[in-house]
Amino acid sequence: MKLPQNYNALTWEQRKTVREEYARIQKGLCHHCKEPIAGNPSIKVMQTPVTGLLFPDGFFGHPTHLHHSHETGETIGAVHARCNAVLWEHHGE
Repeated sequence: MKLPQNYNALTWEQRKTVREEYARIQKGLCHHCKEPIAGNPSIKVMQTPVTGLLFPDGFFGHPTHLHHSHETGETIGAVHARCNAVLWEHHGE
């Protein structure tokens, strides 16, 4: 599979496949915090405040997210849900 992909052009099923491919390439580590994607984010991420009301219902119910640029739609990597929230809220990514 060629990466990156255009997130906005992908179906839900394709996003899942791309997310899984990034996790494989990243050797099971979160692209952002470098902790195992199957576990918890880093302590630094967990200590960063997140405004839960900014995110849609169910956002945190999916443990692994496909991080992408909101400007270009280009996929970046697999991240923890919390890392995705921190990236968006605090870094504009």
